[in-house]
Order: sequence, then C-alpha cells, then structure tokens
Amino acid sequence: MKPLARGLLCVLLTVAATQAVAASACRSSPATSAAVETIRQVMAQGRFIAYQPTSLQVIDGQLTQADPASIRADLEVLRPRFDGLITYGAIHGAEQIPDIAAQLGFKAIIMGVWDVGDPTALNNVIAAAQRQPAIVVGVSLGNERIFAGELSYAELAAAIDKAHQLAPRIAIAASEPFHMFLKPQAAELLGRLDLLLPIVHPVHQPWFRQTPPANAADFVGNVLNDLAAVYCGPLLVKETGVPTAPADKGFSATLQMDFYRALAKRVPADRSRAFAYFSAFDAPGAATT
Repeated sequence: MKPLARGLLCVLLTVAATQAVAASACRSSPATSAAVETIRQVMAQGRFIAYQPTSLQVIDGQLTQADPASIRADLEVLRPRFDGLITYGAIHGAEQIPDIAAQLGFKAIIMGVWDVGDPTALNNVIAAAQRQPAIVVGVSLGNERIFAGELSYAELAAAIDKAHQLAPRIAIAASEPFHMFLKPQAAELLGRLDLLLPIVHPVHQPWFRQTPPANAADFVGNVLNDLAAVYCGPLLVKETGVPTAPADKGFSATLQMDFYRALAKRVPADRSRAFAYFSAFDAPGAATT
C-alpha cells in the first residue's frame, strides 16, 4: 500500500487541532430512542443505500413529479440487497416512497428535507411517519447547505430544534461534508442530533488516483475515527463511493467494487458505524456510482 499523500496528512493534522478544543457531543432522548434503535439495527444487520427516484428529474430547470409505478420498480430492484433507504427529498412525489417501501419490506427510511425553510417537506415526513411508523424513523435536514454557504450553523441548529418540536419521535440528522462537522462552530449542531450522516468522498482527494482502493477505504475509516472524537451518536456515512465511469478518467465498475470491498473490511458495519451505498441509480449524463 502506498503511503498517504500530503493532502490527507494536512487534513488529519487540521482535524487533530480541532479535536483538541472539541468535546464529544450527541443527543439522548427517550422520545427518539425507538427510532434510533431501528436505525442502529439496520446499520449493524442490513444495508442502507442513498436513493432518489429515477422518475424524479430536472427538465428545463423544473423538477418532474415522481411516478409511483416507477418508485415501485426502483425499490423492487433494491430490496433484495438493501434494508434501509436514505432519501434526498419529501416532495414532488418522493413522499410516496415510505408507503411503497413498507409494502416491499424495507426496515428503515431516513427521509431528506433539502429546504429547511419550507414546511411542506417536513410536514410530509411527519405524515409519512404517521402512516408508516415502523420504518419512517429519521429525517435528514439539509444536504451540504452549510458547505454551499446557503445556511449558517445557527440557522440549521434552529431548524433542528423546530423539527424536534414538530416530530419528537423521529430521529433528526444532518448531512454535510465531514470536515464541516469538525469545525468548532459545529458543536451547536452535534449536541442536537440523534445521528450523523457525514459525506466522505475520497475520490475528491488529490491523492486518490495514485493510490489503491484500500487507501481510500482507510481515509473513510480515519474520518469516522475523527468524527467519533467529537460526536458520540451513530455515524452513518450517507455518501461515499467511486464512479463507474468515465473510463478515460480511470473509473470502472471493477474499481467501484474493489473500493466497496475494501471499505467493508475497513469499516465493518455495527450499531455505531456504517456506510450507505451511494447511490442507487446513475444520474443521466453524469459519472456517478
């Protein structure tokens, strides 16, 4: 195995400095204990996958409506291999996912709410949890919104507090690139969250193409160690993976498979740490997993 590149060492040194001033934090609530327990069980005994309906697309800048028949067809493909879903939205038809997933025997769903300022999506999650309380166990507020500069830490913290009030039995999570949770100002979020859904993409690191898949898997494992030093709840990596294309950039299905095999060895799933596969279906015209 090749030694880690300087870029990764710089990241780890920065993380170490952050941990020196950060204290481990997480939320413990009797109200959400059942939901968190379901998530932990699927983390340890099953597999999560990030899922966006294939019929939910952007055409001329506008989102289409997800088709129930298409959602069912998607989930029928996924169910033999996956037990849990992490979605990116709860509007434009995506709010139908839990009902179809329940019929197919999925064990847990963490629904996404991208726009934390729009009450429609969270209301849809709450309604879905009322219809399917056994599997709608979590909600992820935002998706890289702080990283994109579209939300502040304080604004997301306020949204988390509001979600806890409106949905006291649903586990609340947040999803950002991992380093955003390692900053000192993230402490106000971490103490409010029932679980963490970090995004960890070794493919974006400058050393990635010069190292074997085991190094990329080590990177993800090391990141989880760093996050565990500042957060004491369940750590479920929402996004990590390797594209299957384009071939002229060195990507392939074989490389993807090798990465996930290495990652499964480096991060064996348990009740505290696991990773979701990313993502369920390729995005048209894009190099995705």
